[in-house]
Amino acid sequence: MKRTLVAMLLITMLAGVSQAENWPNWRGPGFNGVASKGDFPTTWNVDQNISWKLALPGVGSSTPAIWEDNILITANDGGFNLVICLDRSGKEKWRTQIGSSRDGKHRKASGSNPSPITDGESIFVYYKSGDLACLNFDGKLNWLTNLQKEHGEDTLWWDLGTSPVLTRDSVVIAVMQTGPSFLLGIDKKTGKQIWKSDRNLDAPLEAAQSYSTPIVVNDDGNESLLVLGADYVTGHDASNGKELWRVGTLNPNGEKYWRSIASPVLSDGILLAPYARGRTLTAINLGAAKPSVAWTVDGICADVPTPIASNGTAICMTDKGLVTKIDVKTGKQIWQTELEKARMGFSASPILAGNHVYLTREDGVTFVVKADDGEIVSKNTLAEEFTVSTPVFADGQILVRTMQALYCIGK
Repeated sequence: MKRTLVAMLLITMLAGVSQAENWPNWRGPGFNGVASKGDFPTTWNVDQNISWKLALPGVGSSTPAIWEDNILITANDGGFNLVICLDRSGKEKWRTQIGSSRDGKHRKASGSNPSPITDGESIFVYYKSGDLACLNFDGKLNWLTNLQKEHGEDTLWWDLGTSPVLTRDSVVIAVMQTGPSFLLGIDKKTGKQIWKSDRNLDAPLEAAQSYSTPIVVNDDGNESLLVLGADYVTGHDASNGKELWRVGTLNPNGEKYWRSIASPVLSDGILLAPYARGRTLTAINLGAAKPSVAWTVDGICADVPTPIASNGTAICMTDKGLVTKIDVKTGKQIWQTELEKARMGFSASPILAGNHVYLTREDGVTFVVKADDGEIVSKNTLAEEFTVSTPVFADGQILVRTMQALYCIGK
């Protein structure tokens, strides 16, 4: 297991180097909320430091992905799921319809909450309708399957949120809900099911439901999956989905409504699991002979945003903007900063770029905070457009998606 964690950290660092121009999936190349090195803007507004703005068709809550000159974004419009490809100047290259859409129930959500992901060869997109598709970079479908038609309708009380992740051979989807729950490994090239692993745990009622995204770990070519939801963190063999271990105690009193939205993060052999609607952050030591809880702290996490994890530290935030940096080994606080209060809260996950942390509020305001001491650098406003999407960082530019538009910040 220790080799696994070292390998994961190496992969994260290599991804930051080899994919310096790319942002292939939600929360960046390492899935840890860390941007590659670069000089990114720290001040902007609707009239300053905006390279371009593009009105988007329909609605969507997903985060864009970037590969070379391609910006990939999903949306719902006219009763259809869409995937749209832009060039880096914001000009549309193509758009493809993928099945009929299902509208979101919650004001923060849509039928296209899951973010696209790419390995540089193919593009993978997933929607609330159950449609999972693979496309090439010309927008042509390689394959399309509907997971709900094959495995049953989702029973989530709210809107599908988990994003797909990629292993060597598979695109992996986590379905964690009231009723049958499972992980699926789908062949990246054919769209055929390789494996299905049941994940039916003893979480009560809504606590069985999860909107989080798994982590893929590589240990000298042996891949595993780390999954948070239904009151447990579980580890799985990525080649067949088999459960390798589980750690519970996230819901000791059996609370019925503790569904999970924020995703796990990994740094220095410690997996951090935000839980209890943001009330708790639990650290699991994966370097031990048997994974086990190392510590739990209260009151520093959020219901929706996922923490940053990097170089033995984590940066967490509450829904209302209390930002805390901690040591992942001990859980001890390094610094804490409180952002300006507002009617809106935070749903986008924070991103670390260089020595700056970017925190985007639902009203389109982004705060920039120094990572070393928590000093607030700036407050930046985008026309009070509602946003829950996590910003994207590449080539010195920042993409911020609102429900109405996509902004490119920086020249």
